[in-house]
Amino acid sequence: MAAGHTMTAEAAASVLREGGNAFDAVVAAAFASTVAEPVLSSLGGGGFLLAHTAGGLDRVYDCFAHTPRHRPPAQDLDFQPILADFGTVTQEFHIGLGSVATPGLIKGLFSLHRDLGCMPLSQIVEPAVAMARQGVHITPFQGYVFRVVESIYAHSASSLEVYASPHDPSRLVREGETLRLPALASTIEALAREGEVLFYQGEIGRSIVRECREGGGCLREQDLAGYEVARLAPLTIAYRGAQLLMNPPPACGGMLIAFALELLRDHDLHAAGFGSAEHLAVLARVMDLTNHARMQSMLNTRDRRSMATELLRPEHVDLYRREIASRPGSFRGTTHMNVIDTAGNVASMTVSNGEGCGQMVPGTGIMLNNMLGEQDLHPDGFHAWCPNTRLSSMMSPTLLRRPGGAVVATGSGGSNRIRTAVLQVLLNLVDFGMAIPDAVVSPRIHFEDGLLNVEGGFRPEAVGTLVEGFENARIWQEKNLFFGGAHTASFDPAGPHFDGAGDPRRDGVVVYA
Repeated sequence: MAAGHTMTAEAAASVLREGGNAFDAVVAAAFASTVAEPVLSSLGGGGFLLAHTAGGLDRVYDCFAHTPRHRPPAQDLDFQPILADFGTVTQEFHIGLGSVATPGLIKGLFSLHRDLGCMPLSQIVEPAVAMARQGVHITPFQGYVFRVVESIYAHSASSLEVYASPHDPSRLVREGETLRLPALASTIEALAREGEVLFYQGEIGRSIVRECREGGGCLREQDLAGYEVARLAPLTIAYRGAQLLMNPPPACGGMLIAFALELLRDHDLHAAGFGSAEHLAVLARVMDLTNHARMQSMLNTRDRRSMATELLRPEHVDLYRREIASRPGSFRGTTHMNVIDTAGNVASMTVSNGEGCGQMVPGTGIMLNNMLGEQDLHPDGFHAWCPNTRLSSMMSPTLLRRPGGAVVATGSGGSNRIRTAVLQVLLNLVDFGMAIPDAVVSPRIHFEDGLLNVEGGFRPEAVGTLVEGFENARIWQEKNLFFGGAHTASFDPAGPHFDGAGDPRRDGVVVYA
């Protein structure tokens, strides 16, 4: 089990030890993550799960956020900008009840459990309930995350009350302190007892609608009652003898990773060497062209489900391959978890609350998402979203199948850096032949909107050569959650052998049951 927090991973491991399968365990981990990683995961958000069963079923559960059925005038919405401070860079997000899209995570977890789980849900949620009541120690990483989003989590009295320091209720909890979430514990218990209807049509749902109606939000009864989980076939491609299964449209992360891999087929990255100026220049150029191809496909193809067909057409890919040859290289709150059991079941899940809208559902311990305030999800502009539509996402839980039967499950948090984080982990594994810990911990780059970000850890001479070809470059001195959090796990049935690595950028861990 690989995840973003020890307690998230331990929740999954305890379920496996008690006889549950990988799908029971990932549900346990998801509930636990809302307690142990509260900025990165919330029952008021959404996500995606890639499931592979021992019997050979491959399925993606799309439980991401959905736009409301009615779009009020912008002037009537509670919708405001804030700055998240990463220390080296700031990023603008928008919060308020007007930024809340229909949450899907709860329905997704219940759907997965009904389809593939084998343990009673009341037993699965016990670790999350216990840690919410007893309290979670705030690690240095979680303390840093709270500092990044302080302007959101201290935005309202309802939020500050939930996440306040036990020593000073006027400020947020800090590193070394204990966060207790008794209201969330009671909510999780009630959900396990009453089912998802409590959230979508019951008391919690009515409270959400009331808050939105009175406070400048978009959600109404029919939005919650009409939410449906989509069960999809994964997007599948072959790359250098391996098979990759990724998140399909309408999410865009998987198809953008697939497009980047198609562009890289003709490049011998292994011969160039990891971290060489040639490797980094090609990678940055591929990231730039992938961004361009994405925007062009969105302009030419309004139906998101057909975008993958358009984007991955061989003649379309060839146009961009020629671009590389002719022109050489010149924080959303998200967490990821993987579970593999001894039977060979694999569950790879990425969940997100955006950054949170800054408002709590009264009495529940749940902060709602701000997915309507995420610029990367709304390239046409805020308040231009299409009503009653599944939002696209960069999230892409991914399964790599090697010849011989070994499987690797990976994915990442990190807003619009998700696709580049997952891409680089895959290249490290396949092209450079790295072991999983090295593939995850190795430094990364990210290029977007004319700005090249280079993480600390590359050779200075290679970085110096690389940045000569870019007008705008930011050199980071160390690893940072800005570059994602690609927690990764693997299983080789020939061993049998389990392996994995938690991404240190997001305090990741691996636990063996």
